Amino acid sequence: MSAPLDAPLRDPLLSALGITHGFGQRETTAPSDTAFPKQVHGTAVHEHRAGTGADADVEADAIVTREAGASVGIVTADCVPILVAHREGESVAAIHAGWRGLAAGVIEAGLRGVAAGGDVGACVAAIGPAARGCCYEVDEPVRAGLRERYADLLDGVLVPGRPERFQLDLPAMAGRVLEKNGVETQRIGVDARLCTICSPDRFESYRRDGAAAGRLRHFIARPAAIPRQG
Repeated sequence: MSAPLDAPLRDPLLSALGITHGFGQRETTAPSDTAFPKQVHGTAVHEHRAGTGADADVEADAIVTREAGASVGIVTADCVPILVAHREGESVAAIHAGWRGLAAGVIEAGLRGVAAGGDVGACVAAIGPAARGCCYEVDEPVRAGLRERYADLLDGVLVPGRPERFQLDLPAMAGRVLEKNGVETQRIGVDARLCTICSPDRFESYRRDGAAAGRLRHFIARPAAIPRQG
């Protein structure tokens, strides 16, 4: 997938539903009215409603909206951005999942939030740019944290590297978690599942650049009119 650096990356599955969305590159901006929470690597889910105040003051790592025309988003610099639409767009969510959030269950929490007690299998999810196994090295505490929740999902996405180090593919791991929690494989978009660390011209990366890294802005909007599939 190639696009000018100020253009968001789109996923065909969400686009086919008429869902306005985008995964950020270095120069991408989100719609000016997009609501972003204060991310803390936890599992809290915030529901954005019109007139409820500044979402930037709310600590959450998943943000959901059912408001017609509302746009919600998250920021990343190596963690996994996941954009989700339920059914034909009646609710949408943006999920921020680093290894801590994954180990704590942020994806499960985000899916419950967007489905609101309904069928998670009716969700369409797209995975965006994040740290991949080609570049992302982690230590034993990270492996132990992930194994506690996902021992059955780690084969091939967390592999031995240097002594006492492992290579972790965060987007691939996120895909497995989505599948385990009821999102069908064919409803998980991976076209934007690129590595942030080894693409310095396109993506911000905290692992690569440290405190000098900026942030990528990702967004998804609930349609003003819910599209229906024929």
